[in-house]
Amino acid sequence: MKSINYRELKRRVELDGLKKTTEHLSEAIDTRQIRPEEFSLRDLAEALIPDGLKWVRSLDPCGENALLEGEGVESSAFLNITGRIISTKIREAYEQEAFKASKLVSIISSRLSRERIPGIGRIQGGVTEVAEGMPYPNAGFSEEYVDTPETAKHGLIVPVTREAIFFDQTGLILKRASEVGEILGADREKRILDMILGLTNTYSLNGNSFNTYYESSESSPWVNKLSGNELSDWRNVDAAEQLFATMCDDSTGLPLLMNPNTVLVMPGKRFTAAQIFYPGNSAWSNSDGTQKVAMSNLFGDYALQTSAYAYQRLISSGISADAAAKYWFMGDFKKAFAYVENWGLTVSRSVSSGEANFTQDILVRFKASERGVPAVLDPRCVVCCTG
Repeated sequence: MKSINYRELKRRVELDGLKKTTEHLSEAIDTRQIRPEEFSLRDLAEALIPDGLKWVRSLDPCGENALLEGEGVESSAFLNITGRIISTKIREAYEQEAFKASKLVSIISSRLSRERIPGIGRIQGGVTEVAEGMPYPNAGFSEEYVDTPETAKHGLIVPVTREAIFFDQTGLILKRASEVGEILGADREKRILDMILGLTNTYSLNGNSFNTYYESSESSPWVNKLSGNELSDWRNVDAAEQLFATMCDDSTGLPLLMNPNTVLVMPGKRFTAAQIFYPGNSAWSNSDGTQKVAMSNLFGDYALQTSAYAYQRLISSGISADAAAKYWFMGDFKKAFAYVENWGLTVSRSVSSGEANFTQDILVRFKASERGVPAVLDPRCVVCCTG
């Protein structure tokens, strides 16, 4: 239900001026004091466009005062607020809570289509003591480097037609904006998940390509995958943690610096995982019932995440539903994975409707776009477990 008092809005324009009124509206939208659903595009046009009622009526091509191609109207305030409303709706859908993987990875801003991320050279043996009068040792870039894939641009356009304003189809415009945000957000989520799940393997270290996950074998460059380790009780978590204990820095031989803090499970294991990681102070038994131990958040340092998108991506890759349900991942996701972006979600407005106005009755268009790519930084920081 719309709650904007447009008579009062028009009065504020007369008293405070169009610029100040628009600034107040923009601030209210940005701080979510006013929701997009509270607006009417038609009423907004009538309030913010000089002689707005006549302008709205001119949108009727059969009317006596039909809007002519090229006829100038001071509508910038109306378009600015409309842009704010549509941008807010797109962003809300793009950043919705269901997109878990997008929040698990690091964000790396870049001006390049491909990034080469150098490693940091560590002093052998961890020697940092400096004798009196002696120079400090240097910690520079090592010869190791990670190449990220090439970024790609993704985007969609939300058109606003004459009919949308004349017939006050605000709900339809907001629905389209929400769908655009959801489509772009879902696409980004799927690309990130395919990387995390190991369905796409883009890790490039020192010019050599590797898979993200390897099981134990003589030729494995590292071991971060455990088959037959379905999440059932604390012993499965312990088995994954033991892999982290074997991860060492190649240059120093010291344990790899990371902070395993997140567990990603499929929806069917949500309550099993909650029982394991957040048992409280109650007595808790193993899955075979042979042992009962009292635990008080033994694995309480882990954040628990579940994703229906992850489950469906596994099935889409050809893995059976039963097998996909038993996949789970644990580790320091932000250190293992990143999303390299040239720009995040950006919403821009067309400068002129031009030909689209004449041929399609499109008064203004709003383009949502983002450019980026998922990248593996250090796969050893996450362990993949299967049933």
